[in-house]
This record gives sequence, structure tokens and C-alpha cells, in this order.
Amino acid sequence: MSDGTRAAGPRIVTDPAHGGRWTSLTSGGREWLWHRDEPRRHTVRPGDPFADAGGAEECLPTVRGVPDHGDAWSRPWRRHGDEEHTAWPGFALARRIRTGTEHTVVDYRLAAEPGTRFLWAAHALLDLSHRATVALRDGAPLRLYPDGGPHWRPGRWPCPAGIPLHLLGAPDGTAVGAVVEAGEATVHDGPDSLTLRVEADGQPLSVALWRNLGGFPEQAPYRSIGVEPMLGRVFALDGAAEGDTATVPPSGQARWRLVLTAHHSQERTH
Repeated sequence: MSDGTRAAGPRIVTDPAHGGRWTSLTSGGREWLWHRDEPRRHTVRPGDPFADAGGAEECLPTVRGVPDHGDAWSRPWRRHGDEEHTAWPGFALARRIRTGTEHTVVDYRLAAEPGTRFLWAAHALLDLSHRATVALRDGAPLRLYPDGGPHWRPGRWPCPAGIPLHLLGAPDGTAVGAVVEAGEATVHDGPDSLTLRVEADGQPLSVALWRNLGGFPEQAPYRSIGVEPMLGRVFALDGAAEGDTATVPPSGQARWRLVLTAHHSQERTH
């Protein structure tokens, strides 16, 4: 008999001095975030190439393109009370993290000129075993980025072009990205699961998947799995079509929410 249990919402630890990066996401004693040694991460400045140290980065106003992974990840944040925030010309981003008895909620607020188009992603790289899987809405439209570049082709979840995106297995020398038109994803890894859901009124919602099974980078490749709730339907702001990005409303403030829930299933024998 299987007994499904839910602990308190996952606990998030952030590093405001270094881009507001999430350095820990734990539930029930499990660390969900993957990390790698990247000494450049602590010395980055705005405009530097992305330094992939793992954890979770806030990508805004783009994910790929210029600036690489956006502006927010490379700038210092400040903490006032229960709110963290950063700013750069044309944008001011704030977030508030609250951990409850069932969920952890991250509320975001972006101030910018009304009509400004942007993309946002919680670029979360997860520490997952080779048996892990990810579940999204079956048949959801997606955009498959097979080569890491700007070009994509359409498909449907979970196996576009015969690629089993839902299987997050052992290294096989491949790397592929996808943006799936779904607002929620659940990762299953043994007895543990983690659900990430993004909510926003009037904005396009997606989940980006980075399934790097030892195919990236060309020199010294490693395995990394990104499950990234998004506003928008493409990786790059440059060249995005109408409707593919989020837009700042007439109020000058865009708001959205990220909800995280963790479960642990324990087998009991009677």
C-alpha cells in the first residue's frame, strides 16, 4: 500500500549579492537544486557571458540572446523585510517568498514602461537521478530547439520528432531545449515529486525544458536538467512574434506567481 505524504512547502535559500540566485530548494531533507563548480559565478558583472553554477536563476527580460540569460541574474539584489529586488535601466523587479504548510509561493512584480515586451523564466537546474521523469499536459504544443540556437520546430509533448523529452535519463551525448505551452510541470524521482506552477493573468504561460544529457558544452560536457516555469513561448526576446512574449500592462506593473509543492510517497507493508 502506498502512502502519499506532503511536507511543508519547499524551503528556498537565495543569494541576493550574486544575482538573487536560488542556492537551495529543500523539502523533506532532499535538496532539489543541482550545482556545479563555476568560479566565475561570484565575480560576474552585467553583460558577462552566463556562468552556469546551477541552482536557479531569474532570467528577465530574455532567456537566450542578448544579454545572455537576461539582466537580473548578473546584478546584485537587495533585501528589505520579506521582499528582494533589483533594478536596471527600464526595469525594476521584486519578489516575495512565502513558505506555507503545503506550498511555497513566490510573488513577482515587474515595473516597466506600459507595453514593454519581456520573457521571464525561473531557470531551475534540478538534481535528478537517471530514472527521473517530468510530466506536463499530454499533447501540449511545444517548440523544440534541437541545436541550442534560435531555430525551432513545432511539436507536441512528450515525444516531438521521436525525442522522449519526459525521460531525464543517463548521459547519451544529446542536448535539447523545448518550450511547452503549459503552466505546470511535475518532476518524479523515486519516491519524491516536485510540482512547479506559474500563474499570471493575461500573459502566455509555458514551461521550458533543458534536457542536457552530456551533450553540452562541446568541451567538457556534463549532465544538467532544467525545468523552468516561464512567461512567454520562446527562448529569445529578439525576433519574437506577436503573442509570444509577456507584456507590461497599462498600469506599468506586471505581476505573476510561482507555486511549488513537494510530495514524498512512502511504501508501507501490512
